[in-house]
Amino acid sequence: MNILSLILILCASLFFTGIVIRTKSILSGRKGPGIFQPLKDIWRLFRKGAVYSQTSSYIFQIAPSIYFASVLIAIFLIPVGNHPGIISFRGDFIFFAYVLALGKFFMIISAMDTGSSFSGMGASREALYSLLAEPAFFILMGSFALLTGYSSFYEIFSALHFGSSISYAVGFLAAIVLVIIALIENSRMPIDDPKTHLELTMIHEVMILDNSGFDLGLILYATNLKFAMYGALIANFFLTPGYEWYYSIPIFIGVQFVFAITVGIIESFMARFRMNHNPQYIFMLTSISILIFLGVLLILGKIA
Repeated sequence: MNILSLILILCASLFFTGIVIRTKSILSGRKGPGIFQPLKDIWRLFRKGAVYSQTSSYIFQIAPSIYFASVLIAIFLIPVGNHPGIISFRGDFIFFAYVLALGKFFMIISAMDTGSSFSGMGASREALYSLLAEPAFFILMGSFALLTGYSSFYEIFSALHFGSSISYAVGFLAAIVLVIIALIENSRMPIDDPKTHLELTMIHEVMILDNSGFDLGLILYATNLKFAMYGALIANFFLTPGYEWYYSIPIFIGVQFVFAITVGIIESFMARFRMNHNPQYIFMLTSISILIFLGVLLILGKIA
């Protein structure tokens, strides 16, 4: 049953972005597209050929595949309830972070490979934002590793139990951190606006302006997978080892649904930050993660 997490995340990725767009449409008083319209757009791109500039090298051609593969490998590490991921070992959350960083690295250098000044600008911004979000993730997972005494996703979530007001506060703050990290890593509001086409304010979108066809479809579907992947991490806070699969699956689907609606609400009621405010906002995550670390120390009785 190790493949259960992969199947659930793949299924969640099919409707996640559609629910986000549908939520935004309802809140703005529009009918909007169907839930599966983003998936239809990606399928249409998969059936098209890619066009490559003569000024770009093989790096630009292989980067989308490496990016998609890095997200897929990261998903292999995610457990669901009683079932570990396809890959599970001590310290796997470190591998999780850096395999995603590998895919992001290839996307950044592929944007610079096109020779476009705008693509290089977006690449530098995306590299900065990922760099600022990284400490928050490691402090968060390191705190739970300290709390449980384990260092793998499956063992941490299996040993994680909430029983006091402090532990519930820690779990709530951890869910907030993961939601914001998901928004940053997927270039969504209020960090980035995926619908803008003004080059001077674009971040992720300006990086992939030169991608087309099958390559662009891989990049867009990888975004869906990353959303579902972070939703699975959040769902694991609510899945204790005592739950059987027929309880775990509805809870997993419910968390993904609430997560998608939350993203839609955030994008409906929040304006995009100015560029110089983004680093401050992202670095705030590290402060929240330090609060989680202090909460863990309180639970363990290390501080009075």
